[in-house]
Amino acid sequence: MNFEGIIVGAAVFLIIGLCHPVTIKLEYHFGKKGAWFFAVAGLVCAAASLFIMHHTVSTILAAFSFSCFWGIREVFQQEKRVLRGWFPENPTRHEYYENLRKKYL
Repeated sequence: MNFEGIIVGAAVFLIIGLCHPVTIKLEYHFGKKGAWFFAVAGLVCAAASLFIMHHTVSTILAAFSFSCFWGIREVFQQEKRVLRGWFPENPTRHEYYENLRKKYL
């Protein structure tokens, strides 16, 4: 039996499930600067996946890297969700959000 597909599927499921709360926390604590974390992690994992010979591990790293690339977009979208009141804003950055609300909303 070949379990590689099931292993990759489960890993991708966990990766996607973990990236969402990480996106929320990064935006809460760092704002849009948190996108840099996803950019660096995505590039490092994409490069690593090119050099790892084990197919399953390489595939999981590539899936993680593209989830990180998607996370870059989600950090910016998360800021918009905070501005709409769908998620709590960081009280230490209240002035920043108020300036954005005046500008965009």
